[in-house]
Amino acid sequence: MTTVTHRRYVPYAHAHYAGNLVDGAYALGLFGDVATEMAIRTDGDESLFASYSDVQFLAPVLAGDILEATAVLTRIGRRSRELAFEARVVCRAEPERGPSASRVLDEPVIVVTATGTIVVPAGD
Repeated sequence: MTTVTHRRYVPYAHAHYAGNLVDGAYALGLFGDVATEMAIRTDGDESLFASYSDVQFLAPVLAGDILEATAVLTRIGRRSRELAFEARVVCRAEPERGPSASRVLDEPVIVVTATGTIVVPAGD
């Protein structure tokens, strides 16, 4: 099973809503990044992201989070590749302890899941 994982700090500049809430599109952007690396690793091309067949927003993403985004290759077609995505919060800010306080979560919080399809160029 081929898997690609990235981690990224969610900057406070991305908080758009009360309580430092970040929009769900942030995680989808991370899914695009792991899909691109997956395509490079499997096909030697960045590919095109064709579609999502399912997206579930399960918990909030907050400024100060460390997000881990994973893509798992689940199906290989002639030119299409189906990927299962999961975004998890692995660290979270704790502003009640201080302006820069954060902690590693005992258990990651799954915030977004999705299934998507990428398309790679036809082989020679």
